[in-house]
Amino acid sequence: MSSSRESRPCMFISGAAVGIGRATARLFAARGWYIGMGDIDEASMAELVTELGPENAMAVPLDVRSPDDWHAALAAFHTRTGRLDLLVNNAGILISGPLQDNTLNRHNAQIDINVKGVLYGCHAGFAYLAATPGAQVINLASSAAFYGQASLANYSATKFYVRGLTEALNIEWQDHDIRVRDIMPLFVRTALVDGMNAQSIRRLGVHLTPEDVAAVVWKASQHPGWGKVHWPVGAQASILYKLTAFTPDWLNRLVARRIAV
Repeated sequence: MSSSRESRPCMFISGAAVGIGRATARLFAARGWYIGMGDIDEASMAELVTELGPENAMAVPLDVRSPDDWHAALAAFHTRTGRLDLLVNNAGILISGPLQDNTLNRHNAQIDINVKGVLYGCHAGFAYLAATPGAQVINLASSAAFYGQASLANYSATKFYVRGLTEALNIEWQDHDIRVRDIMPLFVRTALVDGMNAQSIRRLGVHLTPEDVAAVVWKASQHPGWGKVHWPVGAQASILYKLTAFTPDWLNRLVARRIAV
């Protein structure tokens, strides 16, 4: 590992070009962090680097489906910074509608990005995180990981994976002084929900902005303990999270069906 080149905290965000990733980069940069950004949308990342200032941010091409891309991106970031205080696994896609109405190619693409992208990021980032005292990982999960969601079945399953991986690594990596948490918003006003075919979005609405989610990413990053692993975003998600934690499965299923069908 190289010696530290940045005295300020440094974070790397996947899917940083737009939406939640972009809002998170802006918020952390405004609070004095150095930002590394990875995405396939290099033009949008270049615009954000110009906005934040090249002394405060760098962008690297990253297809989260590629382990080689992950290794190259984080190596370039660490060469510049000498540290990785926070890895935010944000990149994700959403497909909706009945399971059988979407092709297997679309389902597999969602798994490749939402599941493998997070796995590859954690795996590639471990050595850099372990070499940075007090390092953290924050994964973007979803309220769809509270209880399986009809019309979002595969998406929901990918977010259960993120939830499970987060819980396991929060324990597994404690000996390496790496805290691992996830963020669980309901629907957010980004391009992901455009044209979404799910009754739940019509019932619950879209009330959160990317900035709302970024604020919870910040709050989670400042939390010193190990025990608070899951961070719902907004009142609706917080209520649903508590409901599913303390009520029987039959009632959780009933609520999920009322929302989604």
